[in-house]
Amino acid sequence: MDQFKHIDVQSAQTLMKNEQAHLLDIRDPQSFAVAHAENAFHLTNDTIVQFMQQAEFDEPVLVMCYHGISSQGAAQYLVNQGFEQVYSVDGGFEAWHRAELPVESK
Repeated sequence: MDQFKHIDVQSAQTLMKNEQAHLLDIRDPQSFAVAHAENAFHLTNDTIVQFMQQAEFDEPVLVMCYHGISSQGAAQYLVNQGFEQVYSVDGGFEAWHRAELPVESK
């Protein structure tokens, strides 16, 4: 994969259940603390090294932001780092929340 793919929230949820895909939330710390998709990893400049050390490069990676715009740049960055299956979640957390998919808060 030379480029990330787009994925809708329902398909993202299915991929997480069936393929153990990693869901990365790149929103700001305050928004992530208020609410985030269940089992999401908060990807920041401070946590990216930790994620890359723990993740397998052949496992699916889903990138989520607020509305599905910023996640595209982050998804392409992960592709450039060698991740093989990278997806940008269309609609971001807003779409996830509207679809009433599992959310957790700290």
